[in-house]
Amino acid sequence: MRKSLFFFLLLITSSIGFGQSIDEPFSKTKMSKDLAVFKEIRQKVNSGLYKYRTKQQIDSVYNWAENEIKNLTTYREFYNLISEVTDYEGSLHNDTSIPNKKRQNLRKEKTGYFPLSLKWIQGEWLINSKNGEIPLGAKIISINDIHISEVISELNKYYTTDGQNLTGKRLGIRTHFSKYFRLNYGLQTNFKIDYKKHNANKSEEIIINSVSYSKYYERFRARHSKPFDQIYYADLDYDQKYSFQKIDSLSGLLTIHSFSMGNESSEEHKEYAKFLDSVFTKIKENKIANLIVDVRQNGGGDDPNDLVTYSYLTQRKFQENKQAWISFKKIPLLKYYNIGIPKFIRPLLVGKYNRQLQDNFPLEKDKNYYQNENSDDHTIRLPKKNAFTGNIYLLISPAVASAGSLFASMVAGNENTITIGEETIGGYYGHNGHTPMEYKLPKSKIVTRFSIVNLEQDVPQKSNQSYNRGLLPDLEVTQSFEDFIKNIDTQMNYTLELLKAE
Repeated sequence: MRKSLFFFLLLITSSIGFGQSIDEPFSKTKMSKDLAVFKEIRQKVNSGLYKYRTKQQIDSVYNWAENEIKNLTTYREFYNLISEVTDYEGSLHNDTSIPNKKRQNLRKEKTGYFPLSLKWIQGEWLINSKNGEIPLGAKIISINDIHISEVISELNKYYTTDGQNLTGKRLGIRTHFSKYFRLNYGLQTNFKIDYKKHNANKSEEIIINSVSYSKYYERFRARHSKPFDQIYYADLDYDQKYSFQKIDSLSGLLTIHSFSMGNESSEEHKEYAKFLDSVFTKIKENKIANLIVDVRQNGGGDDPNDLVTYSYLTQRKFQENKQAWISFKKIPLLKYYNIGIPKFIRPLLVGKYNRQLQDNFPLEKDKNYYQNENSDDHTIRLPKKNAFTGNIYLLISPAVASAGSLFASMVAGNENTITIGEETIGGYYGHNGHTPMEYKLPKSKIVTRFSIVNLEQDVPQKSNQSYNRGLLPDLEVTQSFEDFIKNIDTQMNYTLELLKAE
């Protein structure tokens, strides 16, 4: 979820690399120094540090990390350690990355990478490529004698999610499996793969040569499931981000791939607002009784597009969040703050930034600073006059995040909504979002980025909803093996069958 406020200062710059390889030796002294700085940054700046973990748990993971350093020798191993601590907090807006120079060097590597595309289907990791060394749909059992469940458990740390969500991690691993494997296990000459063809009684073994970084991603872009799961909202024109169609005389389908349409002043937002008014006017005139709302590819975007959309799908008064707070009055630890401006003007801009933060979060309570009650986020909003009153069938997936998950959670809280699909990557009750900040560790130059506003979303308590999870569906429906092979939309077909049964 993005807020245009504050973004003038977030000029993301290229981190200066100081070495050629992530596999180079890295001293334990430097590791200890950077881990201590990393811990201090999280404690002083990150309001979400204890959102899903107790102080005792966070202290414990840092004690583990400090002890683990004695077993590490390389830069890559230290990066993995920082990634694991980052992931443990539980926020999809957390990101820890290596310097640009090292990242560029990864992309130039000509060998060492896993060559095949994989996809999670009903609890198994399957081959997601045609005409390869292993048949499409074959189940991976182990790689280089490491069971696939252990591999996935190791790779989970590279793709952060809200709380203890795991479904969202499958998307990151599906996309970046080869890169994550290289980061965790190092470069590999070849891969011994134990696999089992669909419905086969026995497993088979094959040794496959590694490929380059770029070759893996070339193969991933040509994966079998691309026609089904490939939507990058950043590449969509404004009129491709959303659509409406009638299914029959009583039912319609509203698809929203993204809320990235700018704020109230943007032309794209204004066009979207006109679209919504027109659609829901027609829905009311045509007496549509059932509405499928498909947000399965919605990874977020700009306010107030999510809130305006919800105003057409609710009968209650609502606000963006019940409360929001940050954990500091002035930006701490400026010497590590990663901002691309000259030092001689930094105090001026940082001072202006601090004043804006203080204006927006003026209420001090228990050493935290809460959002102004008169802010736009706390504005009480009303349903639109032509808001939908029929049955809502909300389709969700692990790709739903940030503003997408806020919107989905609010719709799911309606009494007239049935939620179908898979758990979202974004939290139901809240998340850390709105305002990203970035710090750079002094020795490794690793960059850590996180959002500083701790939000409690305006959603009702639900008996089937855990605090530390994404939005959980009322009806969990995942793609079947048969539909994976044929690239058929299992969840949409399931929903259409529900409509027929009404």
